[in-house]
Amino acid sequence: MKVAIIGCGTIANAAHIPSYMNNPDVEIKYFCDIIPERAEKAVKEYGCGTAVTNYKEVLADPEVTAISVCTPNNVHAEISIAAMRAGKHVLCEKPAARTYAEALEMKKVQNETDMTLNIGVVNRFNDNVNLIKKYIDEGKLGDVYRVYASFRAHRSIPGLGGAFTTKAIAGGGALIDWGVHYLDIVMYCCGDPKVNTVSAEAFCVLGKDIPNYVFESMWAGPPTLDGIYDVDDSVTAMIRTNGPTITINGAWAENIGTGEQYIDFIGDKGGIRLQYGGGFTFYSTADGKLVTEKPEIETRDHFQNEIDAFVNCIKTGEKLASHIDTNIVTAQLMQAIYDSAEQHKEIPLS
Repeated sequence: MKVAIIGCGTIANAAHIPSYMNNPDVEIKYFCDIIPERAEKAVKEYGCGTAVTNYKEVLADPEVTAISVCTPNNVHAEISIAAMRAGKHVLCEKPAARTYAEALEMKKVQNETDMTLNIGVVNRFNDNVNLIKKYIDEGKLGDVYRVYASFRAHRSIPGLGGAFTTKAIAGGGALIDWGVHYLDIVMYCCGDPKVNTVSAEAFCVLGKDIPNYVFESMWAGPPTLDGIYDVDDSVTAMIRTNGPTITINGAWAENIGTGEQYIDFIGDKGGIRLQYGGGFTFYSTADGKLVTEKPEIETRDHFQNEIDAFVNCIKTGEKLASHIDTNIVTAQLMQAIYDSAEQHKEIPLS
């Protein structure tokens, strides 16, 4: 199967490209990036493919079956829609798009073309996350009535002044960059409950004075001193569903000293704390005693799981848990959080 990488930046090199290279059923035919040096570097480093700068050249090649969209958020919808209309299957990195409206248009075109459109919510392919889902589905936690997610960092705004902090490009900040993963894990593990209302506030505070922003490191840096910072560096929300009540506390940057990256699933028979990107602990009772379990399982790389599942679903027609029809719920939820924060009021969704 011949595939193409559209966007040869961090996520492409860290996840998509190596995972495709490890799949014996795949050949990468194109590396595409608007910065020619990035695409050319990929060709040299991985020893395959052709470097191009225009994604439309890729879509015009009938040999290309599928593409990974690893670009900034502002062209996710444009490229994914064009690819599906050109008869290509698509794996688009998270978030699906900058806004719910853009994500809905992607979903509409997928339904019209019947091409695969999966979103890169990679945690749905994480072995620990899937074991948590199994625990919940089997009733080990009983009635899961509350979920709390914390994704907070001390001072970790990525690439301050650049694409990550420019709303017109990214669509948002800490919520759309980090929070999308946490919300998606919660929705997935809890069976994608119907959202009733959302109440939220978002803050654009610590990065506003770009030249004087103090930080230890900046992975997408260095700061662009004359750049733009108009996105959320922190967000808090309460979400009422027909399942659990969900609360989130997220921040790229807060004056807290140490970071927090975990999700608590609280049930009437047991509870779980998942350390994001790691394992989890199950808390319950048995025979009148408190019980703590920390399952140790052999885990596979979840990006490899995701790419392998994408390739396989193209062959079989299987609809994955990361399909746009499922992920659209998270897109709607994030939009409601931003709308609530902007309007300073609760947003009803049902």
